[in-house]
Formats: sequence, structure tokens, C-alpha cells
Amino acid sequence: MTELLIPDGYIKWLADLKLRISESQLRAVLSVNSELVRLYWDIGCEIQQRQTSQGWGAKIIDRLADDLRRAFPEMKGFSPTNLKYMRRFAEECPGCLIGQQPADQLPWFHIVVILTKLTAQQEREFYAVKAIEHGWSRNILSMQIETRLFHREGKAITNFEKRLPSPQSDFAHAALKDPYLFDFLGLSKDAAERDVERELVEHISRFLLELGAGFAFVGRQIRLSVGDDDFFLDLLFYHIKLRCYVVIELKATPFKPEYAGQLNFYLSAVDTQIKSAEDNPTIGILLCKGKNKLVAEYALRGLTQPIGVADYQLTNMLPHELEGSLPSIEELESALENESFQKDDAE
Repeated sequence: MTELLIPDGYIKWLADLKLRISESQLRAVLSVNSELVRLYWDIGCEIQQRQTSQGWGAKIIDRLADDLRRAFPEMKGFSPTNLKYMRRFAEECPGCLIGQQPADQLPWFHIVVILTKLTAQQEREFYAVKAIEHGWSRNILSMQIETRLFHREGKAITNFEKRLPSPQSDFAHAALKDPYLFDFLGLSKDAAERDVERELVEHISRFLLELGAGFAFVGRQIRLSVGDDDFFLDLLFYHIKLRCYVVIELKATPFKPEYAGQLNFYLSAVDTQIKSAEDNPTIGILLCKGKNKLVAEYALRGLTQPIGVADYQLTNMLPHELEGSLPSIEELESALENESFQKDDAE
């Protein structure tokens, strides 16, 4: 069999076709999801309206679930529990919006997670936007809510406003959290710096997830030679969106001003030896086991390099800051209902 010669331009054309087909498939999936979410919202509105204006009781949902499943046996999602979520969706998300965010950009079960785990509209919109932006799975969305990302993001102490141009300073500040939660490591709260560092690299996927979108791991214990002396960076990353290197230093003790001075030196060396002309200034993140905020603010004022200071927590015990997020009886009941409708949908 004679082998066909590939004409000039064919490979590029094929790659372009593949991309267009993939994008078309994605649009089709999103379109189907949008139709489904809007259908559920409409059904919820109908249930709410009839129960309110015509006095239909709660039993009508059980009857409706049976009738719809008989009429559409090939369709899942018409369990009594899911119909109740449709009604709640209509009640709490007027106009099919989560805050200002169109809800139909999210898969249905993501919407259920947001409705059952959160009550404040500002928080609901925050997680909806993040889930769409980063393509979070439902499990990742649940984890980010449970670890209170909304209350931690952008809370680190930094000097970015003085040391970075706008809008990079705003983006960089928003990329940092306080505290960072490393409870996935299984280490005691008294673990040494090198133990933490080693385990973070061992669990790099979870570490990157906790750091947030945009971080790419470069290496551990990166050597810098300055004059006749060698220095070693704990962890080096590159942030894709910020287009800069990020040096992370771990300290197993509360913050001390000399830690910031040391990191300031490292950043100067990275800018000189590693950073390219196309990269933005290198950013430093100092993770400590606690800090005096005022001392940290004073320490950063006179430094020339952009540095952020935040706490990290290792313990598997629930941190004091999270004690208020323990689930209520109502939330536990919602979780059980959530399991129930998943089983119903699997039938």
C-alpha cells in the first residue's frame, strides 16, 4: 500500500480542525447543561407558585416525582429530594442568578452544593465565580467551601501595593491566603521546617490546590551562589498569570523581622540570576507558625522586594478560626438529603 504524502499545511489544518471540533463539543455540553439548569429553575418556580397561591401541600412533590419519573423514565433528577432543591433554587436565586452570576454556567450539583452549604449571597457568588473560572469539580468546590477560602483569600500581610505596579499588585495580593491549611500532610503541629517542606513536595497536587490557580512547581532547595557563599531556597514556583517567580520560605516558628530580611535577599538574587527580562519582579511568600501583624507590617515597610507574610496550619484538629463553621443540625440534614438524591438519581 502506497503511503500518502502529507501536503504542506495539513498538520496545522488538522490541529485547527481538532480544536474547532473540541470547542464545538464543549459548547454543546454547556448548552445542554444550561437548558437543564433553566428547566430545573422553571420547575422550581412552578412548584413554589402553586404551593403558595393554590395551597398545594408538601405531598404534591412526592406525587409529582412519581408522575415525572413514569413519564420520562430515561431522565434522572426527578426524585422528591431533587424537586425540593429545584423549589429552593427558585426561591433563593431570583432570575436564575447566584448573586450577579448566571447560575446556568454551573452544573446542577454544583448549584446544590452552593445552596446547601452557604447562605450569604456574597459568598455564594464568590464560589460560583471561582468554580466557573477554575473548572472545579463538585468535590473541590465542597472542599474550598469547608476550608473557608472566601475568608482566607487576599488576607496575607504584604507590601505589594508599594513594591509592585498596578494592577499586578492587586492580582498578587488576591493570590495569597491567610492562613494556609496543610492539614492533608498528617504531620504534628511541631513538625520541623524540612519535614513540612518534604511533605509538601510529596503531596504537590494538594499543595498546588491550596496555593491556588496559576502556581507551577519549579523545585525544592534551589541553590543560589552569591560570591563564595551558597544559599538554598525552600520552594520555588512560577506563577503563570502573574508571569513571575515565587519564592516560598517556611518557618516553624512565629514571624521574626529577620526572616523578611533573609527573604528580601533571596528575591534580589533570584531577580539577578534566574529571572528573565520578560518576567515580572519575583515575589516572596513567608509562611510562619503565627505572627504579630503589626511587627510584620513594620518589617515589610523598609524592604525593596515584594513580600507577603501568612500563617500556615498543620494540625488535623479543627483550627480555632474554623470552629464557627461546624455544621448545624440543618446542614447535616441537608447533607443526608444530598446523599439521598444522589442515590435516587443513580437508580
